[in-house]
Amino acid sequence: MSNGFEALAPYAADIKQKARDKAAQDEKEQKARQKIASETEQFLRTMRKTGVKSASSLRLSSSLDEKDIDFSKAMKMAGVEPLGEDKRVRHAKKTAAPVPSQTIADNRQVLEDSLSDELDSVEFLESEDGLAFRRPGVGPDVPRDLRRGRWSVVGQIDLHGMFVDEARDAVAQFLKRAQATERLCVRIIHGKGNGSPNRQSVLREKVRRWLKQRDEVIAFAEPRENDGGAGATLVRLRPQKRH
Repeated sequence: MSNGFEALAPYAADIKQKARDKAAQDEKEQKARQKIASETEQFLRTMRKTGVKSASSLRLSSSLDEKDIDFSKAMKMAGVEPLGEDKRVRHAKKTAAPVPSQTIADNRQVLEDSLSDELDSVEFLESEDGLAFRRPGVGPDVPRDLRRGRWSVVGQIDLHGMFVDEARDAVAQFLKRAQATERLCVRIIHGKGNGSPNRQSVLREKVRRWLKQRDEVIAFAEPRENDGGAGATLVRLRPQKRH
């Protein structure tokens, strides 16, 4: 007859097997924790080398529990702050001073439109009688045809009653508009000066000096008497460049 211990043998074997399985599982988990701890420590060491500050008192154990092996928590333990918590002083960006583009453009245009009452460059070619002018490279037939009325006048401006400064601005604007609208042959009426001292037209001489300074003017001539004579000047403009 067998004793009672023999009946307990299967239970004992089962208990031993469970103990061995538990020991094997514990060893497996321990190795996993050690590996995670080692990799986390290596990661933080790399971060410190790149200039990221961490808590000087931080020491990672080789047997961290799973609750400690949390990336965000590990970063917080290491003293790494989220970008949203950056405490560095942020200086307000200096706003660049606005560029007065329109003012600059207006000033440039004023310079372009400015006309001198004194300039009389030798670059221009005058006719023998002083009644016509053409730019270098422009044939003598252009002012000659102007005087003979072979060009159709498609626009004119009358300066009667204007002061010199008013007339200067009016001539500049008139020429710009005429060229822009392809009106390349125009008449400027300045008067003969019959009411002026010495019966000399002040505006006539000034207008012709101004015309010599305008790049769009390639020639001008005093017309025949029946077209205005000394009281007017016929102007030939160069076509506007197309971009």
